[in-house]
Amino acid sequence: MSYIDVIKDKARMDKKTIVLPETTDKRTLIAASNIIKEGIADIIMIGDEEKIMDGATWLEIELDGVTIINPSTCEKLDEYVELLYETRKNKGMTPEKAREILLSDNLTFGVIMVKANDADGMVAGACHATADTLRPALQILKTAPGVKLVSGFFLMCVPDSPYGENGTFLFADCGLNQDPTAEELAAIADTSAKSFKSLVGAKPIIAMLSHSTKGSAKHPLVDKVVEATRIAHEQYPHLTLDGELQTDAALVPQVAKSKAPGSEVAGKANVLIFPNLDCGNIGYKLVQRLGNAEAYGPMLQGISKPVNDLSRGCSWQDIVGVVALTAVQAQLV
Repeated sequence: MSYIDVIKDKARMDKKTIVLPETTDKRTLIAASNIIKEGIADIIMIGDEEKIMDGATWLEIELDGVTIINPSTCEKLDEYVELLYETRKNKGMTPEKAREILLSDNLTFGVIMVKANDADGMVAGACHATADTLRPALQILKTAPGVKLVSGFFLMCVPDSPYGENGTFLFADCGLNQDPTAEELAAIADTSAKSFKSLVGAKPIIAMLSHSTKGSAKHPLVDKVVEATRIAHEQYPHLTLDGELQTDAALVPQVAKSKAPGSEVAGKANVLIFPNLDCGNIGYKLVQRLGNAEAYGPMLQGISKPVNDLSRGCSWQDIVGVVALTAVQAQLV
């Protein structure tokens, strides 16, 4: 059984309600149909019911069992307007502006539904930039208690790989923080460990990645990762973590023996913490496209309720997978 099939089984055990706001996208419609068929989650779609059903007819799919909510006719619109206003009034929000936003932006409407406990999570990004998807979530839902930093991660499932947890890895941060500080990198490592444990079920073994291994190169970029590793050991002593490590030293036992002898992480890593967003984004896409890996995300960690992003290059199957992961995240809130 594949990793994502295991996640789907977990989602079915305690079914959650997930919002899909991008109802003009055919991949989203196909995904919704399959999610309902597979019993992974209950689905709310936001938009005009006639247009959504016309799209389903054109695609020759069934949306029986999907709940469709049109913001302009929603019975709870006034409640949502008040909730958005109260949440953002310190930032200049007015009731009039809140109503305008909710009637024009399906993503914000979906996040407000999650905030109001009328849905357990949201998945979007198939036809929106990451910033547009994540901004309302960060503004409205806020960070979870005790979390220093919201960050993004991908779950990567590499076929026939001898590395990681049977070919499954967590890559972070690949979608949100552009140039995290050493302290932020350490915090990302901590939340990534929790995400890996909850979604994969295995012990997280964390490599702080660099172009250097144990002092093989000297540069301020290396210094940042060395300092992040020190902070992580100090603030999160429970973590199995090491750095700075090159990717081959983190993954390949034979290389680890020569480059980082004695490391409890080198050659065994399943959680890879990238030094900046350039490295993380480039790295996950290389593994996905050249290694034929399944890439689920970017998923958010550290936010109070699950809202997750999609690559605009995603398939409908990717959407199904991220919805399943979002539902499992919601079980843990």
